[in-house]
Amino acid sequence: MSNRVTRRTVLKTAVGCVAAGVWSESRGYAKTPSPNERLNIGLIGVGGHGIANLAGVESQNIAALCDVDSRPLGKMSAEFTKARTYRDFRKLLDQQDLDAVVISTPDHTHAVAAAAAMRCGLHVYCEKPLAHSVHELRVLAKLAKETGVVTQMGNQDHASDGVRRAVELVRSGAIGQVRDVHVWTDRPTWPQGIDRPPETLPAPDYLDWDLWLGPAPARPYHSIYHSFDWRGFWDFGTGAIGDMGCHLIDPAYWALELGAPRSITPESTPVGQETGPKSAQLTFEFTARGNQPDVTLTWYDGGRLPPTELAEVKRWPPNGTLIVGERAKLFVPNRGRNCVVLPKTVTFDESKINFRLPPTVGHHQEWINACKTDGATSSDFEYGARLTEVCLLGNVALRVGEKIAWDAEKMAVPGHPEADEYLKREYRQGWSL
Repeated sequence: MSNRVTRRTVLKTAVGCVAAGVWSESRGYAKTPSPNERLNIGLIGVGGHGIANLAGVESQNIAALCDVDSRPLGKMSAEFTKARTYRDFRKLLDQQDLDAVVISTPDHTHAVAAAAAMRCGLHVYCEKPLAHSVHELRVLAKLAKETGVVTQMGNQDHASDGVRRAVELVRSGAIGQVRDVHVWTDRPTWPQGIDRPPETLPAPDYLDWDLWLGPAPARPYHSIYHSFDWRGFWDFGTGAIGDMGCHLIDPAYWALELGAPRSITPESTPVGQETGPKSAQLTFEFTARGNQPDVTLTWYDGGRLPPTELAEVKRWPPNGTLIVGERAKLFVPNRGRNCVVLPKTVTFDESKINFRLPPTVGHHQEWINACKTDGATSSDFEYGARLTEVCLLGNVALRVGEKIAWDAEKMAVPGHPEADEYLKREYRQGWSL
């Protein structure tokens, strides 16, 4: 499959690539290919969850691999021997034969990589959370609309039968009106509530530490950051809700069409300058929509859990979502497992379930098909940005340390100017959005 633009214009894409610093005058554009052709895909980040994402798209032509760590890069290049290899994703984006990229880097690099790729006219699959700040989310959603590329955020449960069944039951009114939602996770499973390590360690020879930092402020290497425990540090990760919120909040957010919260109330262990708290509870208030009432969504992490009396259970599983309807409750486990109606004595007349989602082909395949047909995905950057914004606003409330209101139109926290630095960050020299 050759380089191409479908709904995008050559002029718009060319200007964008110049701005991103990766435009090449020799880049060409061809027609939209047949659905039978294979996409030329570049993988940005091939360790950690990048392995699963690579497996999700390996039916296509894996044309390029990129990672700042030579260990996973070497392992994957030995398997995909025809793929070119890169340490710097900015050089990968200048490859002339790419159609699309999959981004599986740490959170702090998601937006700069996705924005640069879209400006080059490439379709983008980006892991959750979609970005590191609310400002980045707004930029990505705008770019996706302007360029017309096909996008998908990597909250894979969105394509699961369990989540989709929950959406159908809620949207059809089968469980009655919903006013309360409870969402919990066993995260963080990494260090939080700690300071920056005082010692300076030499970066291992297999890691390009400067490229790993990317747009984040410079700091000395320490083994606590790479390759997993960066999630708890504000400069790199988005904490427990950033890691799991796009999975676990998604069923209720999608089903109830929640939009932006009007307020968030935090309760937590101490929140540091370097890392998130060891445990937290966040209460989001959403305003009524159409004939649907106000909704309160409560998030729990770090060992905090909803009252077991809510569903008359002895204990909760490590992760889950409980949607409380007037007639029945829905327990939605993660990992795509089937949702459970509570109490189990409640049954539904399937002929009266009047809202049905189309059958799913899987999260990655949905994106692949849309790239080939100039089609749509169900968790594109427009939707993914709105969902991720809820999660990141939870972190803003934690860092402010008290209840905040949210003005979504102005992208501001009224009465708390200190929140601005948590909504939009500065980038290290040499990096930009």
